[in-house]
Amino acid sequence: KQTLLPLLREETSSFIFPCHPAVQRLELRYMVMELLRCIPLLLFLLFVCGLDHFIFSILSIIQHHSFVQYSYQASHHLSVNVMGTSLMAQLLRGTIGALNTSFDTEVETSNLACLPQPSGMTRRQYLDTCLPLGALALLCLLQVYPFRLRRAIAAFYFPKREKTRVLFLYNKLLRQRKNFLHLQRGRLARQARQPPGLATSLLQWCGRRWPWMRRFLRRRCALCGTPETPRHRPCPDPGCGALFCEPCW
Repeated sequence: KQTLLPLLREETSSFIFPCHPAVQRLELRYMVMELLRCIPLLLFLLFVCGLDHFIFSILSIIQHHSFVQYSYQASHHLSVNVMGTSLMAQLLRGTIGALNTSFDTEVETSNLACLPQPSGMTRRQYLDTCLPLGALALLCLLQVYPFRLRRAIAAFYFPKREKTRVLFLYNKLLRQRKNFLHLQRGRLARQARQPPGLATSLLQWCGRRWPWMRRFLRRRCALCGTPETPRHRPCPDPGCGALFCEPCW
């Protein structure tokens, strides 16, 4: 509870607040990892769709440029005429005359039955193929909100364990704050012993030379780096001049 232990600015990034609609820092890390796992599936899907389009293009080129049509026409006429009125002529006309034939042949054929008949995928089919992957990516983005209910469900079924976890977290925060203040004191002491840089000295000189420029030279908190506001407090030591925000002070 905030009334029990208000969080500092640096501590808020280490917790997940269930009522915040935005994706928070810890959740963003897991969400990015889940999205990275979808990249191999996306690459495989793009490869399969590209291969399908490539094969369809090749077969379509073969179908349109390898079509051959044959046309065959033939005409045959045989006529034997035996002249005369003798017995032999009549006999020959009765026998050889049966050989008289006459026919015309016209044949058209093609290799259409041997050619491939490809059918390309429509946009609707491509969309239906990519839809499951899109749904998977959407679930990776939305899974952070159901995951926030895990602590509430565990607290409902195991209230004693929840009380132990809260107490452990409270003591852990106290230890972290103690170590944090100790480390920050050492860091500020080392920073104070270092001479100011050229840019810092120039800005300070400009602020002393032209007081009206001080409102444009916004200072920051020496501990957390927040911009200067009317609620910031300067260090009472005349030789220090450090500025602190209210929570850090």
